[in-house]
Amino acid sequence: MRSKVVPSALEAIAELEPGMHVMFGGFAPTMSLPVSLLSAVVERGAGDLTVIGCTIGYGRLGPQMLAEAGLVKKFIGSAATQVARPTVFEDKILAGEIEVEVVPQGTLAERMRAAGAGLAAFYTLTGAGTALEENREVREFDGRAYLLEPALRADFALLWASEVDEAGNCRFEGTTRNFQTAMATAAEIVVVEAEKIVPVGAIDPEDVHLPGIFIDRVVAVEVPYEERLEVARIQPRDVAGKTGSGMGLDRDQMGLRTAKLIAGYDYVNLGIGLPVLAGRWLERLGAQVVLHGENGVMGYRALADRARWDPNVFDAGSQPAELLPGSAVIDSAGAFTMARGGHLDAVVLGAYEVSRGGDIANWVRPGVGGPLIGGAMDLIAGDAELIAVLEHTTRKGAPRIVEECTLPVTGRGCVNTIVTNLALIAVEADGLHLRELAPGVSAEQVVAATGCPLTVPADVPTMGL
Repeated sequence: MRSKVVPSALEAIAELEPGMHVMFGGFAPTMSLPVSLLSAVVERGAGDLTVIGCTIGYGRLGPQMLAEAGLVKKFIGSAATQVARPTVFEDKILAGEIEVEVVPQGTLAERMRAAGAGLAAFYTLTGAGTALEENREVREFDGRAYLLEPALRADFALLWASEVDEAGNCRFEGTTRNFQTAMATAAEIVVVEAEKIVPVGAIDPEDVHLPGIFIDRVVAVEVPYEERLEVARIQPRDVAGKTGSGMGLDRDQMGLRTAKLIAGYDYVNLGIGLPVLAGRWLERLGAQVVLHGENGVMGYRALADRARWDPNVFDAGSQPAELLPGSAVIDSAGAFTMARGGHLDAVVLGAYEVSRGGDIANWVRPGVGGPLIGGAMDLIAGDAELIAVLEHTTRKGAPRIVEECTLPVTGRGCVNTIVTNLALIAVEADGLHLRELAPGVSAEQVVAATGCPLTVPADVPTMGL
């Protein structure tokens, strides 16, 4: 086998020209970002690029450097914003300097996988009944609406791997496969930067996660490990603490009540934000729940002891995680197969609004530079039990549980249970039913804070926490 190793990242992207489409792997802010190759793109200076990735990331050693250099014309991906973190990408999106095509994470992975498999397009349940139907062909199969999604190809795919042999065979560590294996099949020129380059044969065939047939060039990582580790240590804001209204449960108690709801399930996905707090309680409750992450992790717990932290293991919210006995790691495409295919028992999502009919809105926030669609639409498509966790009102006192969602919906008629700081509410065929009250909260207060009719039984129990 001929060697595919090239001397430098800049030489590896020598054909990159203005106006090209460039995919970049990684699940920001993890170690799997191809920071050396992204730096080389900046050095080459080719502009008007369409960049394709899961998120815009944050920190100085990620996709932000492309926006800072003014090289990006359009972003295609799932998260064009970062929760509570201003970014250059967002500023340019707000200024109209960067166009955005928002794509659910599972659809993003599948569009790449379709391109790599020689498929022109495919139909998916994801996004049906939402704003994503615009400019899409909608077709009915077995009584359900499906959207036609086109394959997604690029001129370049820039990847990162833990270990790569000289023929391009790749081995990934922890949860770092994410979108990279799909991207490797969907680009004209695929370049991987390797933490370690080894001779052909040094990687056991059974440990090859991405065969060299998909790789055109291999380059050694050029940015020091400690610098990249500094970016990986940047954590999302901890959402624990008091709610905006200060009434009823605090957010950690909301996590506890949610954890008790899901403790009896086998396979559960926890969304970012408030749902993460439920994961912190599961072990203390003795629950045997296997947590699923869209980045390809099955069976993990939030990492409390940073002394054990493996920088290559994160959950889907970019929080440090720890693999448990019986865990498995795959790529994002496989993770969304589990979700859309109906293999999960329950999904817990944060929300900005939930309607009387069980619609949920959680991907567009007013006044924010770009949408954060994530993987929620794909998770909903699998028809798992859906629990929405949210504060009952906004900070200004406006209801979040409403007759009809005013924000773009993520899914329609899909929520089964609502957990708020004030109450637990069941979504039934005839509307919303109050099932439990938070300690110190009356039924009258819940009704007053709810923006739609709520059925209240004669005797509503208080939550047992």
